[in-house]
Amino acid sequence: MAPSRTGHAPTMEKLVKSLKGQLLEASIDSYIHLLKRRQVTGDDCAEATAHILRQVVAKSKWSDVDQLLNAVQSVGSRLVQAAPQEPVIGNIVRRVMGLIRDEASEERNADETMSESISELPALAPPTTAVHPARPQPTPFRPPPLSSVTSFHVSRSKSMFNLLSVADTMHSPQTGASTPMSQAQPTSMNSLRSEVLDGIEEIMDEISQADDQIASFAEIQINPTDNVLAYLPSRTVERFLIKAAAKRKYTVFLVSLDPPNTHSGEVPFAALRKKLNSYGVKTIILASNGLMAYMSRVNKVVIGAKVVYQNGGLLVESGASVAAQAAHALSRQVIALGGVYKFCPEDPSDNIAGEKGASSTYVSYSDGLKVDALEVENTVVDYVPPELVDVYLTNLGPQTRHHLATIMADHYKPEDVGFSLHPGELY
Repeated sequence: MAPSRTGHAPTMEKLVKSLKGQLLEASIDSYIHLLKRRQVTGDDCAEATAHILRQVVAKSKWSDVDQLLNAVQSVGSRLVQAAPQEPVIGNIVRRVMGLIRDEASEERNADETMSESISELPALAPPTTAVHPARPQPTPFRPPPLSSVTSFHVSRSKSMFNLLSVADTMHSPQTGASTPMSQAQPTSMNSLRSEVLDGIEEIMDEISQADDQIASFAEIQINPTDNVLAYLPSRTVERFLIKAAAKRKYTVFLVSLDPPNTHSGEVPFAALRKKLNSYGVKTIILASNGLMAYMSRVNKVVIGAKVVYQNGGLLVESGASVAAQAAHALSRQVIALGGVYKFCPEDPSDNIAGEKGASSTYVSYSDGLKVDALEVENTVVDYVPPELVDVYLTNLGPQTRHHLATIMADHYKPEDVGFSLHPGELY
């Protein structure tokens, strides 16, 4: 049973700083400990996983590409096992493995291109030694000054050395076949390490900039006077709504969970409401069990996706699927927000385990009669079928369901999609 949301979660800045200051194995164990305690969740898992894998590439000992791939996969399996409810961890592991394959392939192709260009050099013509009797006798040779003789011999020696070097290269065996990754030259490993580290930095930049890039399309998706329903708005959805408020005047219905035994007295989404109200946007708070009464007034439903599967289905916060079904029944547009790093190339039927949360949120264990008489289930995540989603808004722009396969193919290698990240099934 999943525990309730844990407090005292470290900020991403503090987390990255602490991971950098430890040895590789210590930083991996520290991150796994935070994952198991649910102190790092959601979008933060993607960025933290990229930081860990960057350390694996930079600090682990490997002498060829296969060893590096095995090291990344081994660490990735441990992270997935620590937090199987966060599929985005597996996405980042696959992205890094695909990056390694791309960089290794480029290094190999560059070596083959250089070898082919050397083999295409024209062969040297042998010197002519035949003597023709009719040819007139040459004039007597007059030796040049000493300095000229010295420079002549030096230049002649250098030229002969270069020709012999080219000849040796030309006579070396050239098979023309692709070099396996395990046979990559050791001299290129430092270059490969540098290129992979730069590629991981680009993935980390993509993750950190995804929310702002998604928000930049808000003006296109939200029209003036729209009534927008946001179910448990995530950080991505909040930035999207705020960006739209800077250009549009609309109304937002913010749906929150309202457990019966919660009496904290805090107003839900207080910071978000204050920001939206400062732009003149009207906000209305709805309880999750009362959203159906307002759905007829809604034009659009905005959902923050935890994961986007290969078929277009979504993994979302519990209850969001009800909002999507109601919107679909009333022909209201459903917009799913999520960066490309949340796109998971897996079949959702094999991955949705029905995560459950603590039932004490709704039933107090102090009331023994209720606990003994009832079986209370508190679902944490829901699955939204692809037919309920109209637009997938990513950091690459709005996408349709039929274009998702192209995005998956651009970001994942086929050999990395099929393998399992779970221990016991490593190759």
